[in-house]
Amino acid sequence: MSADCIFCKIAAGSIPSKSIYEDDNVIAFHDIRPMAKVHFLIVPKKHIETLKDCKPEDQDLLGGMLLLAPKLAAEQGLVGYKTLMNVGREGGQEVFHIHLHVYGGGAAA
Repeated sequence: MSADCIFCKIAAGSIPSKSIYEDDNVIAFHDIRPMAKVHFLIVPKKHIETLKDCKPEDQDLLGGMLLLAPKLAAEQGLVGYKTLMNVGREGGQEVFHIHLHVYGGGAAA
């Protein structure tokens, strides 16, 4: 955990979120600035700044995030959807804790 990371604080429960899933490894919650009618994030509880910082031992964590996306998308009523992971400031990453965006259902209201 990183003491000044907003996603670490959400995972620890010290910042509230509109959570849709949680297990020992990840938490999933609705994005506060949705790009679509349904837009949630899958965030590992382990603090890793960017995808570039992942190590071979993170393979199961990353695979679990990708396998969780279709399950949660279906539960949120999505048939088709997009996934996105921004990497680095130049790649549009704003929060430096890896996270997978899952969104669909048309434009946000």
